[in-house]
This record gives sequence, C-alpha cells and structure tokens, in this order.
Amino acid sequence: MAGTNKSKASYTFSVIGVSLVLFLLGTMGWIVINGNSLAQVIKEGVTVEIDFHDNARPETVTELQAILDKQPFTKKTRVITKEEALKIQNELEGADISSFLGMNPLFSSIELNLHNAYVNKDSIEKIIQFVQQSNVVNHVGYNKQTVSQLNDNLRKITIILAIISIVLILTVIMLIDNTVRLAMFSSRFLIKTMQMVGATRWFIAKPFDKRAILNGLLSGVLAVVGLLLVKSAAEASVPELKILNNPTLLVILMIGMIISGILISLVSTHRSVIKYLKVTVDDLY
Repeated sequence: MAGTNKSKASYTFSVIGVSLVLFLLGTMGWIVINGNSLAQVIKEGVTVEIDFHDNARPETVTELQAILDKQPFTKKTRVITKEEALKIQNELEGADISSFLGMNPLFSSIELNLHNAYVNKDSIEKIIQFVQQSNVVNHVGYNKQTVSQLNDNLRKITIILAIISIVLILTVIMLIDNTVRLAMFSSRFLIKTMQMVGATRWFIAKPFDKRAILNGLLSGVLAVVGLLLVKSAAEASVPELKILNNPTLLVILMIGMIISGILISLVSTHRSVIKYLKVTVDDLY
C-alpha cells in the first residue's frame, strides 16, 4: 500500500512538473506568435504615397485605385483629394494655406498600404515602377529609412527569438525527461519483479506506456488551460493585445503542447522501463 501511494505521489508530481514546463514553453510560443503579429501590423502600417498631377481628373484617380485594389501586394488604399489634403495640411500648420497663397498648392493622392511580405526595398521599388506606368502619376515615394530599419530590426529580433526558442525547447525536453525518469524510479522494483516471474518486455512496458500517454495528455491539457488563463488576463489588462490574436497559430501551439507532453512522457517512460529491465537487482538499490 505504501509503495502504491508513493508511486501515485510520484506520478502526481510528474504531471505537475511536466505541466509547468509545457506551460513555460507555451507561454514562449504565445509571445513569439504575438511578436510576429505585431511585426506584421507595423509593416502593414508603412504607407506608399502616390501623388497625381494637378490636372488629374477624379475619375482617373478612382480608376487607378481600382487597379491597385486588385493587385496581390495591396493591403488597402485610400484616396486623398486636393481638398482633404489642404484640410490636413491646414490643421498641421495651424493656418489656411490657400488664403495665404491664393490657391490650393496640394495634389490628389493615394495612400497605399502593402501586405506584410511586400514591405521591403526590392518589392516596393518594383511596385513603384508599376504605378509610375500611369501618365497621371506625378511622384511615388515612401520612407526608405523606416523600411530599412524596420526590416533590419525585425531580422535581428527573429534571430534572437529563434535562438531562445531552440534553447528553451531543448531545456524543456531535458526537464520533462528527468521529471518522468524520477517518477519511474519508485517503480523500479515492480518492473524487475515482473521480469523475474517471466513477464515479457512488452507486457511489462504496456501499462507504464499507457499511464505515460494519459499523464502526458493531462499535463498538456493543464498547460493549455494555464496558457489560456494567462492570455485572458493579459488581454483584459491590455485590450490592444486582442488585435494581435491569431486563432489558427494559437490552436496549433496548444495542440503542439499536448502532443509534446504525450510524446516526451511516453519516450522517457519507455526508456526508463527498458533501463530497469537491463540492470541487475543489486544495481536497483
């Protein structure tokens, strides 16, 4: 009875330990997902300004907008008329420019926002060449320094997160493996006794493997619940995080946490059983 209780306690601690480690891995994964979503939002906020000649007709501007809206690189477009441009500039200057100059010196324009994958120097230059084929376009520009610095910084952050993730994944595997092996330590005499009475290796390993699968599943589910609680608390404190929410990647992450818990627990348990089957009785003490 004492041995059984000790074994149950070991498995309980094993489930808790694996859950905590998977929760740590899941939290890191959630941070990476939010980081990628934030990077996408920032990059898609970069604007390409398309200025028209003063004699461009409104319907011509609308036609070019319709063409741009059909392109694969377009996230969204917005037409700014001469009047709207003047109103914006007046607000910035705090004065009526047209009254001072006796005319509206500004032009109609289109603000073009690109999809994340196209926000880089080479892609934008090709898009500018495409837009400049229209004879009503006077100038196309964007903030080159911002795009360059943005991509450089995101590249550095991606490398750093990749290194941290790899180190964390390896650490998680080692911690879970050690946790499961410690839990199996209390069952070493039972495993050896079953071998001594003639039980086959498969017969001995089967119940432990089943328990490992169930424990891994339970650990994964507990880790997922913990991650969802943290996510809800974070979004309640910072509602802006909801904008970065990516349900598809989050579901993949949670499934990965559960599968990882099952596989690592199963492999570690099976290895422990085989290990104790190979050692002598004296080496068990």
